[in-house]
Amino acid sequence: MRPEKQALTQEYLQRLQGSPYFIVVNYTGLNVAAMTELRRRLAKAQAELHVVKNTIFRIAAREAGLGDLGPRLTGQLAVVTGRQDICAAAKVLKTFAAEFDKPKLRFGYLGNQALEAAQIEQLAELPPLEVLRAQLLGVLQAPAARLARLLQTPAAQLARVLQARIDKEGGASAS
Repeated sequence: MRPEKQALTQEYLQRLQGSPYFIVVNYTGLNVAAMTELRRRLAKAQAELHVVKNTIFRIAAREAGLGDLGPRLTGQLAVVTGRQDICAAAKVLKTFAAEFDKPKLRFGYLGNQALEAAQIEQLAELPPLEVLRAQLLGVLQAPAARLARLLQTPAAQLARVLQARIDKEGGASAS
């Protein structure tokens, strides 16, 4: 392999290893202005879009331990990678595709788990990661709050009974 292709393979490999996910899209028909707008929107979601050479990307994916993606790598493809939330990147792609009818989702990976286009669209429907964390925290805290109320109830009832008894005895000795 020529040195420039080896360097490109290493660049692709570093992107794959530096991102917890990647999404492959077919960008056929996107003009430069639309591609620039898509990149700008993805940057807000802390993601990047890079046009790839299919044969070199196939080699990089194999070196990254993803197996042979050969049959899936056809057409004009770009790869979206990011540092954080796949849902945010998927949401940007889905919204953009709804507006411009491009790019077309092909497939992706989250860790070593393969994702089909429909699964990526489902990820786009999820709320942002911060909202999911808050919901999870609420679910985890609910039993603890319920337990605390349950433990407080008998003590509060006992305190009321004792106070009533004191009031009754206090009233009887005053007469």
